[in-house]
Amino acid sequence: MDQDQDQDPRSTVSGETTEAAIEHRSFGRIGFLGNPSDVYFGRTISFTIGNFWASVKLEPSQHLFIKPHPFHDLVQFTSLDHLLNRLQNEGYYGGVRLLMAICKVFCNYCKDNGIQLHEGNFALSYDTNIPRQTGLSGSSAIVSAALSCLLDFYNVRHLIKVEVRPNIVLNAEKELGIVAGLQDRVAQVYGGLVHMDFSKEHMDKLGHGIYTPMDISLLPPLHLIYAENPSDSGKVHSRVRQRWLDGDELIISSMEEVGQVAEEGRAALLDKDHSKLVELMNRNFDLRRRMFGDECLGAMNIEMVEVARRVGAASKFTGSGGAVVVFCPDGPSQVELLEEECRKSGFILEPVKIAPSCLNDSDIESLSKP
Repeated sequence: MDQDQDQDPRSTVSGETTEAAIEHRSFGRIGFLGNPSDVYFGRTISFTIGNFWASVKLEPSQHLFIKPHPFHDLVQFTSLDHLLNRLQNEGYYGGVRLLMAICKVFCNYCKDNGIQLHEGNFALSYDTNIPRQTGLSGSSAIVSAALSCLLDFYNVRHLIKVEVRPNIVLNAEKELGIVAGLQDRVAQVYGGLVHMDFSKEHMDKLGHGIYTPMDISLLPPLHLIYAENPSDSGKVHSRVRQRWLDGDELIISSMEEVGQVAEEGRAALLDKDHSKLVELMNRNFDLRRRMFGDECLGAMNIEMVEVARRVGAASKFTGSGGAVVVFCPDGPSQVELLEEECRKSGFILEPVKIAPSCLNDSDIESLSKP
């Protein structure tokens, strides 16, 4: 039987349709500790950053319309060379396919779970300033923001549990052949700082992990290093995944260690043990390097980590490559040294701005329900 909803939020008491637009932002995400163990039944700590975000706007419309972005979905060029250069630098895909995929997956989820949707149409548009291929989860930010718009447009936020929403986001990306784990989507659905336990027991029983928001004030000052022309982060997991499935002892034990890094990191954050955080961030990267190898990680990505280590800072990938999160335990003087090293290496350095939780009262209330 279909679940009941409240009145269509676009309708007034008189039955007239309002034209109020709905807009949501979803922020870039940094995998702080434990990645990439999220796809290996591990544990992670991640947070969203206010430096970069994607926004999606939903406007009630007579027809359902997915609006191409004037830059990211460019289809008009000044010349053949312009087209070739564009494809070489930006690839073939913009955000339209992401918006279409989340519409499909959201609709199917609602049908499968007896959630009735009203028949109103809408126009969806998006914008983003998240740099491409920096391991900051730019694609999932667009999808996550779009899902928030759909939840509000159809007034079903209270019917779809917060814990389930990252799966919906991930399933939309899987529709497009994007290989990823739940970590990024959890961070972007919840916002702020989140500890995640993806143990097999939880995943098999619940279909999702156990997600615990943490106080963002527990994080020390952090910095982000990234390149203007980053490497492709989409191929990093390939061989390691197969070796893990094949029972490779080195991969299995190393991935368990990576998950343990997140557990130790949680305790270090709560204890404000910054020296321990330095050790854990560096260990996280060293374990990744041992499993994936330098060729797979890429010379530029490794150099970003080494730039930070040369001045005594802790550093690791934010995701699968393209950007690095850095902690300078010695403070501003160490940051100045890092700025100089980044300048010489041609990397961009900026302070990390932590984005707080994006859950509203309705979402928080649903978290407490069984």
